[in-house]
Amino acid sequence: MPGQQSVQTICPFCGVGCGMNLLVDHQESVVGVSPQSDHPISKGKLCAKGWSTPFAIEPGDRLKHPLIRTPNGFRAASWEEALEVICFGLEDIITRLGPDAVGVISSARASNEDNYAAQKFARAVLGTNNVDHCARICHSPTVAGLKQTLGSGAMTNSAADIDQADVIVVWGSDATENHAILGGHIIEAKLRGATLIVVDPRRTRLAKLADLHLQVRSGSNILLANALLHEIYRHGWQDQAFLDARCEGAEALAEAVADCSPSRLSEAIGVPASQIQTLARIYGQAGNAMIFYGMGITQFVSGTFNVMALANLALSCGQMGRPGTGVNPLRGQNNVQGACDMGCLPNVYPGYQDVADPAARQRISDYWQCLVPNRTGLTSMGMTRAALRGVFKGMILFGEDPVVTDPDQNEVLASLKALDLLVVAELTMTETASHAHVVLPAASFAEKNGTFTNCERRVQLVHQAIPPVGESRGDWQWLGAIARRLGSKALDWTDSQAVFDEMAAITPNYSGMTYPKLARHHGLQWPCNETAPDGTALLHQTSFPIGRARLIPVHHVDIDEPADGDYPLQLTTNRLHFHYGCGSMSRKSPLLERETPDGILFINPLDAQSLGLSDHSAVGVRSRRGYLETRAILTEDLPPGLVSMPYHFHEAPSNQLTNRAMDPISKMPELKVCAVRVCPLPEGQQPRPIQAILAQTSGSDPQETSG
Repeated sequence: MPGQQSVQTICPFCGVGCGMNLLVDHQESVVGVSPQSDHPISKGKLCAKGWSTPFAIEPGDRLKHPLIRTPNGFRAASWEEALEVICFGLEDIITRLGPDAVGVISSARASNEDNYAAQKFARAVLGTNNVDHCARICHSPTVAGLKQTLGSGAMTNSAADIDQADVIVVWGSDATENHAILGGHIIEAKLRGATLIVVDPRRTRLAKLADLHLQVRSGSNILLANALLHEIYRHGWQDQAFLDARCEGAEALAEAVADCSPSRLSEAIGVPASQIQTLARIYGQAGNAMIFYGMGITQFVSGTFNVMALANLALSCGQMGRPGTGVNPLRGQNNVQGACDMGCLPNVYPGYQDVADPAARQRISDYWQCLVPNRTGLTSMGMTRAALRGVFKGMILFGEDPVVTDPDQNEVLASLKALDLLVVAELTMTETASHAHVVLPAASFAEKNGTFTNCERRVQLVHQAIPPVGESRGDWQWLGAIARRLGSKALDWTDSQAVFDEMAAITPNYSGMTYPKLARHHGLQWPCNETAPDGTALLHQTSFPIGRARLIPVHHVDIDEPADGDYPLQLTTNRLHFHYGCGSMSRKSPLLERETPDGILFINPLDAQSLGLSDHSAVGVRSRRGYLETRAILTEDLPPGLVSMPYHFHEAPSNQLTNRAMDPISKMPELKVCAVRVCPLPEGQQPRPIQAILAQTSGSDPQETSG
């Protein structure tokens, strides 16, 4: 329209990384969006969340100035005063307890530059490897599992490969909910003739379109993978030439699954043996077969083994290193891949260089011109538990809302109260920010330059479209201000490009990237270096980073908390198409909020009937950790015995209920299954928001609340 400027950027929601244009008016406000018609992934499309982007960054309820907590609530402060409070608190804690008593939680919604700054701040300024982000509770098993089997914990193929797949297996995910544009590509492939197979306890949108839906029991992923491998090896459907040339451990794997017949395991898996046999035949005989997976694989105490089981399946059939094949994790947030790549994990530096490796440690120390800590740091949940033990006292956190998203909300709240210093940088006053000692106003993606890395490893430029709202700053900027006040010049960059250039210099997979080069190519997929100057669309074509891929037998691990007499239903978590993450961005849109305005519990009609519930009945839901109230939605998309809740709603947060039990390898909490009981609320009683329930039970056990 006349008077409007169009600025190219990348959608700030999921990990697909769609191209969008922000439309800016003469008052320097974002007034609309349009899709980029030539973008290699989105191809002129945006999902409902992408179209609603202006609401996510709208200045109405944005934090515009630093805030400091007082006995009477927050008061506005200058940046100078806020920095003084932060630095005094950090210095006091480090003096008393040492650098490992503080830590940083960075953000998968922030740019690569912000995340690089966060981990460097932790290591070079604070002197600790206590740095983590939300990948801990989404794809940490992917990094751990695929690194062991393939040597690289990332999506092996590209979104464009969907066009070349004969068979698409979607396992523990519904791409139409959180990755809608990619989900659309899968549907288009199905319409063109590709065979679509879905493995999921829920009858998802894709399951309803699939040629075959295996509605498995929660937690049976390894049993199913091993039963499939049993059939594949029994019939000789494995790719023996690929195994001989490029893998090790095939004989041991075949022996390990020899007694895993579909007929023996079908009852435990929850589907007929014939369905398992059909899937084995289709996948084992496919020309090109792609596996996509999500939280239905990773969020278990067996999460790392689940990922390894999928790698075993793909490798055994030679479905690796070609277009239309591979093992492809669907990353949830817009830059969760990038935050991992940047080293925002307690055990690796940028580029997954191991903190326990003396050579890597020396390389980073030399480049940064300081000694970096040599001990693996605490994970995000490790910081929570250390705070409860009184040995962790200071946290800097941005772009995350663990009070709504991390397991066992009551434990999270108790840990935050135990801190001497909690600093939160955010766009709006989130549940977590409301508990902070200092709140800093963060700049949105539309107010800064930088890069995001999507789930197919594509690094893309984000361009500033409008000035920062109020006194908000980019995350690398305010982190640099704290560092300087603490006497360090480690974060003294002039602009975001300088941050990126430093990161690329010490990150092998990014070493061939520059801002101008990213601009010319619609982004570049890593590895991008001397041997692959234009990036790498397809991993493992001729070799693996570890030489030969490893087939590693894995065995079933029971879920931590099965249903029983006291808690007779199993709860799983899910995403909704019209919402995102903790809801702090998507719920600002009246268009998205009207679709699902309140927290909900999905339940099978048979379970509802036994409890005397009808559609939209007010219910209380209780687990061994907490209690909440919401409304029931009756649906046959769930089998009897299984209920489901989204985690987007701060007034009815599913993490009041979810289990903190962890995968011992990746420290992933088992968010995908726990035991609950459901009861109707008294006639006429409306569901109370969790804030009211907790206030009523303050100082007492929340398990004792009514309902």
